[in-house]
Amino acid sequence: MQAIDLFSGCGGISCGLRASGFEVLAGADIAPKYIATFQHNFPSAKVITTDLAAQDPMDVLGAVGVQRGELGLLAGGPPCQGCSKNVPRKFRFLEQEQNTQVLTYLKYVESWLPRFVLMENVAEMKNGFEQAYSEEVIDRLNKLGYEVDYAVLNSADFGVPQRRRRAFFIGARGGLKPIIPEPTHNKTASDDLFGGMPGHIRVWEAIGDLPSVPHGGGSDPMDYALAPQNDFQRRLRGTQATVRNHVARKLQPTQFARIAALLPGQGLKDLPEHLKTKGGYSGAYGRLTEDMVAPTITRWVFHPGSGRWGHPRDLRLITIREVARLQAFPDSFVFVGSYNDQAGQLGNAVPPAIAEAVGIPMVKQLA
Repeated sequence: MQAIDLFSGCGGISCGLRASGFEVLAGADIAPKYIATFQHNFPSAKVITTDLAAQDPMDVLGAVGVQRGELGLLAGGPPCQGCSKNVPRKFRFLEQEQNTQVLTYLKYVESWLPRFVLMENVAEMKNGFEQAYSEEVIDRLNKLGYEVDYAVLNSADFGVPQRRRRAFFIGARGGLKPIIPEPTHNKTASDDLFGGMPGHIRVWEAIGDLPSVPHGGGSDPMDYALAPQNDFQRRLRGTQATVRNHVARKLQPTQFARIAALLPGQGLKDLPEHLKTKGGYSGAYGRLTEDMVAPTITRWVFHPGSGRWGHPRDLRLITIREVARLQAFPDSFVFVGSYNDQAGQLGNAVPPAIAEAVGIPMVKQLA
């Protein structure tokens, strides 16, 4: 039950896999600022900072001390920005450099032959290019003896207080089975003769126990404001006695004036005339509402003009810890680097709760 995480970033997948029962042996990423957070939270794992495409996969495996065919799980989220719906169709090509890291990841699978394979990517990858990427992934894994299943999963359906749809490809060999996990949460709570399912977790359920801080205020660490109010807060707090990464970013005067001019739920169109912009996202400078499921967290969460990142009660941006709560990272997971670096790490991360849900069926089969 050992795993290696390629294109690991700060370690969202690894965090979830650790919670599911895997021992994370190593994480590899090209970005030193991101891998620094991985190293802080996985001190016993080997940290590999490199361009994986430029390395011999067997040299990397040897550095971790594992033999070919021994590894329980190879996980990773290779970048595939060209598959995103935000990229115009005419610029989407399989051969684009920003897409070929998927092929790099498959090269490592071919070299290492782990028992399980987990690849996460943008939701559009499943059907994009007339499913050319999906067919390439499945065909290459099938030729290596892997049975493959794949699906687009919404993190909100797995206890993450955020709408985030991503594609997950799971491969298994040697008599093991790829299992797509069943949702644990629903849009609305249900209660029937066959057992109920809790509803999606809302913003205030996720962050309501964290201390109120003013614009530009807060300290690291801080005391919690309240005892945990629900199961989500209890689970993420664990045994933590204090809050980390809970400092509000100081905005430029005009940026702050725009946030201060809006009520929770309002956005760009509701700005007064003297604060209006020439254009932008409908939720720009907007504030979250307490009863909403958060929108997809992006690496631009540090900038109020890039989305609805205002706090539902305090006149400020949400803090890094509040962003982490909306990604369902445990409070024990500490982010390092500048504020912008930490925002980028979170925006690119896989919510640990969904990685845990994917990892649990694997652990049961490997045990």
